[in-house]
Order: sequence, then C-alpha cells, then structure tokens
Amino acid sequence: MEMSLSKAQSYKNSVTIKEAMKDRHVSDDFYSTTNHQTFIFLNNKWIEVKNQRMDALIVITEFGAFCKKLRDIKKGDKIVCGYDGIRIITNKNNADNSGFGFMNNQVSSERRNDVLIHNLASQLVNNNKKLTIVAGPVVVHTGGDYYLSNLIRYNYIDSILSGNALAVHDIEKNLFGTSLGVCSRTGNVVENGYRNHMRAINQVNGYGSIKEIVEAGNLKSGIMYECIKNDVPFVLAGSLRDDGPLPDTITDMIEAQAAYSALLSDADIVLVLGTMLHGIATGNMLPEKVHMICVDINSAVVTKLSDRGSSQATGIVTDVGLFLNLLVNEINLLKAES
Repeated sequence: MEMSLSKAQSYKNSVTIKEAMKDRHVSDDFYSTTNHQTFIFLNNKWIEVKNQRMDALIVITEFGAFCKKLRDIKKGDKIVCGYDGIRIITNKNNADNSGFGFMNNQVSSERRNDVLIHNLASQLVNNNKKLTIVAGPVVVHTGGDYYLSNLIRYNYIDSILSGNALAVHDIEKNLFGTSLGVCSRTGNVVENGYRNHMRAINQVNGYGSIKEIVEAGNLKSGIMYECIKNDVPFVLAGSLRDDGPLPDTITDMIEAQAAYSALLSDADIVLVLGTMLHGIATGNMLPEKVHMICVDINSAVVTKLSDRGSSQATGIVTDVGLFLNLLVNEINLLKAES
C-alpha cells in the first residue's frame, strides 16, 4: 500500500462538506474520485467510501460515504469538497505520486500470455472466482463464440456485458451459418448474405425477445442461447450505429450504464474481449481491486484501456478467438489434474 491508515490516525482536518445547490450541480471545488480505495476523515475517524469508482463525487449520508455520479446528485446532498481529510490506498506499482493518473499501461508480451492464461484458468477452476465478460462482435467473427459458449455452459461465466452487435452476429451465425454474410465454415462470402444480420433481428422481433426465440426452439446454439439456458445475466448496451436493434438492447445510455454497473458489483475478474469502448466504459465503473484483462489483436486498443485510468488492467495483444481457445484448453487441463 502507498500509505497506511495507522500513520494517518493523527490527522486532524476533517473533510469539507458542502450541500448541492440544485440537482446535478455542486460547488466547483468538489472532489472527483479515482478507482482506488478511498477513506475520508469525519467525526474524528476514517470512514471507507463505498461503491468506489472513478469520476464520481463523494456523498455523505446517515449510512456512510458513497461514490455517486454527478447526474444522480440531488439538491441538498452533502458533498465532499477540496482535498483535506481524504486518503487513497493504491498499489505500490503506481508511478504517479497522486495514486491515480492517465496514460499508464501494462501490456504483456507474447511470451507472458501462457502464464497469464494459466493464472486466469487457475482462478476460475481452483478459486471459483466470478468472471464477467465484456465482449465485442469480433468474438463471433474469430470463432471464439464456440469457446465462450463452452465457458458459459460449464458455469465459468458470471455475466456478459456487450452491445447489440455481439448478440446479432451470434444469432445470425446460429440461425443462418454466416457472420456478417461470411460463411462460418468456409470463410467465403455468401450470396445475399449481407442481409442475414437483418434477418436475425427480424426473427427475434417476431418472437419478442432472445429468451422467447430460445424457448420456442428456433435458436438452438450460441452465446445468447447458452446465456438463456444457463441463467447467465447479460446486458446489451445500444449505440448510434446499431441496426435494429434487438428488443433486448437497452437504448437509453443512462439505463444501460446502470445495468452494467449492477452486474459489475459482484465481479471478481473482468475479461475484455475485442471492444475498446465497452472496455473503457466498464473500467470507469470498477474499483481498482477488480482485476481486468484486455485482449485485442490491436495493441492500441489494449493500451488505451489502462490509459483511461484503469491501472489494474493487464493487456494481451493476440487474437481473441485464439485466446479463448487456449483458456478453455487450460481449464480442461487443470480439471483433469484435480
């Protein structure tokens, strides 16, 4: 730890508290939180701030201190302002003396990938850690959907966070055998296959939801199928570019963020697969104690997650489908040894 609370017990300056002047508006000297464990000095004792995340405010209630987004602030809320009476606890490997910063990254080289995959598999098999997947549609395009489906089926996935595209292309592949119109077996473009993703959306719309098309027996495999069959919760967050979208996709940004945050509250490990925007959004919602692993073939994507403040993120530059293949193989080896 960067500093111990025992050394800070003699601290005398309590935090400065000001009431919010109106909904979503506070004094300009408000304290903006990091993702590191935070304590405030109030009533002659250190109090841990709950619901830790970056880019929030600290609100004092009768139940303690909590992180709260600016948009959720109500008139009269008691807001921590300034820097007095605030302690953050950070990992020693943070170079920034303030304990938080941007433009820092930890990207593993190829020779470390097997070690990291082994360690992740061990956490899942031997320690029963909860794994949340944050995935882009590249999981389907690279063939990683087969391995992700296996991980869901065998109870290694606690929740899935994604956008409309992952679900659409997964359903397209399992209904029509194509992914963005490309045959999943041969890799060749299928005549008129460009319309298959719209056909997939149309099929789901006809039943009303992903759950209903699965229960009707029309969708019989794939990532979304396994989520429904194994009661694995998922959130599909919409975007401006979405076709459709699917009826399950949440198109209200604030509602989608809240749904993401609710599932992330129980996460032990977050695995980001081929999605920069959803990965960064997820990192913004997490405390430092939740380890993140970002996998992408593009090193810039891997680096950018930790550049946005998620200092606990480890990056792997490799093919997402290959990574999932190796992870499933490593899990099977560990299970065979036990």
